Amino acid sequence: MTVASERFSELFGSFPTPIAIVTAMGADGEPLGFTSNSVCAVSAATPTLLISVGKESRTLPAIVSSQAFAVNFLSAAGESTSRLFASKAADKFADVEWEPSALANGAPLLTGVALGYAECRVEDALQVSDHWLFIARVEGTAVFPREPLLYRKGRYSVWQPQYADFVA
Repeated sequence: MTVASERFSELFGSFPTPIAIVTAMGADGEPLGFTSNSVCAVSAATPTLLISVGKESRTLPAIVSSQAFAVNFLSAAGESTSRLFASKAADKFADVEWEPSALANGAPLLTGVALGYAECRVEDALQVSDHWLFIARVEGTAVFPREPLLYRKGRYSVWQPQYADFVA
């Protein structure tokens, strides 16, 4: 039995996920990026992660040509940036502050709105249905003391622990 795409989306939309903006530098020097909640840690032993990129994404050719990208995990301050990068706007970087990654071929790092970022180099790619999966080695990271932005059932929220004195 095949699950309908609507039911699949309902399942994965029912729990909160972190929001990231995946960025890459195009061959022409144009910064590109998209909002994603499809980022997965693969291994901490050899820091590796996986992203999923739609075949129609304007960022896909930049990832393929540069073989590098950055994953900018958004903080609470990043909701409007997330909405912008989820849109079809022509120049998403016009009013967004960023700096080029030295480790991921110039991929934009959104330090002003990020909770943290990972600078990545592609190690493998796999075509699955209407997406490409990229497995990448994490070459560099940064983490900032901010609260994470979450997404659930079409709505944004901010992480608010139930117990203020909870220590992991």
